[in-house]
Amino acid sequence: MNLENILPKNGPPITEVKKYIEKYKNDLIVIKYGGNVLIDRNIFNNFISDISILNKLGLSIIIVHGGGPRIKRELDKSNIQSKFIRGLRVTDKKIIDIVETVLIDFNNDIVNSLEKKGAEAISIHSKNNNIIEVIPEEPRLGFVGIPSKINNDILLDIIKEKKIPIISPLGLGKNNQTHNINGDTAAMAVAKSLKSRRLLLMTNVDGVLDKEKKLIEEISSVKIMEMIQDETITEGMIPKINACLDAVNNGVTAVGIINGTKKHSCLWEIFSDKGSGTLIRK
Repeated sequence: MNLENILPKNGPPITEVKKYIEKYKNDLIVIKYGGNVLIDRNIFNNFISDISILNKLGLSIIIVHGGGPRIKRELDKSNIQSKFIRGLRVTDKKIIDIVETVLIDFNNDIVNSLEKKGAEAISIHSKNNNIIEVIPEEPRLGFVGIPSKINNDILLDIIKEKKIPIISPLGLGKNNQTHNINGDTAAMAVAKSLKSRRLLLMTNVDGVLDKEKKLIEEISSVKIMEMIQDETITEGMIPKINACLDAVNNGVTAVGIINGTKKHSCLWEIFSDKGSGTLIRK
């Protein structure tokens, strides 16, 4: 394999890449491609290019995508106002139909874009290869689900064929009713179920910052709890961190929070000694 032809010039050094290809060759890496990273097409193309490189290098990658901004755009077009409870969108019959359509469209977009780069990907959502069974989160949220079971076999079969599963945060509940799932929650559930070596959350922040707003490169779950208690970590970051802690306490070796708006942040996180964001371990 000629790494120089595969890797970008502004990516991690080839000597380090070789070491990490060896390290991860029998492991699973789950990558969550998050809501606010999705809007800019250049960032999207950069992400697609990184994932196709990981695939060419033989790593086993599973993608879970979000879709918040795209969903909002479609709801706005239909003049539908969303209500949120604890950051989760209240989802009635009309809204779940729109959410499902938007997420499946986006899923197909990712699959097609990867195929143009020579990486075979397989769509997974409520209408095709559904792998997520859900129970309702709570009645007032409507069709919002919490994953209760993940079908690992479908995912492992796809990976065995060197293809990339692309998972929408949708699941089926009673009577095969589609439910929307928070993207981070869906990614955690998949990573925990597969006991993946890594879970990467691509966001629009550099990672976890200390009081001086400097990036923390690696942190334990005990230390991170202290940062929530002393309010170094606040608001929107708290549910993300709680999800990370849930993952590392349930079989995922480590979770990385990385900035998906930075070029090749996925490659730097996986293939370099320094990483590109914050790594959270147990």
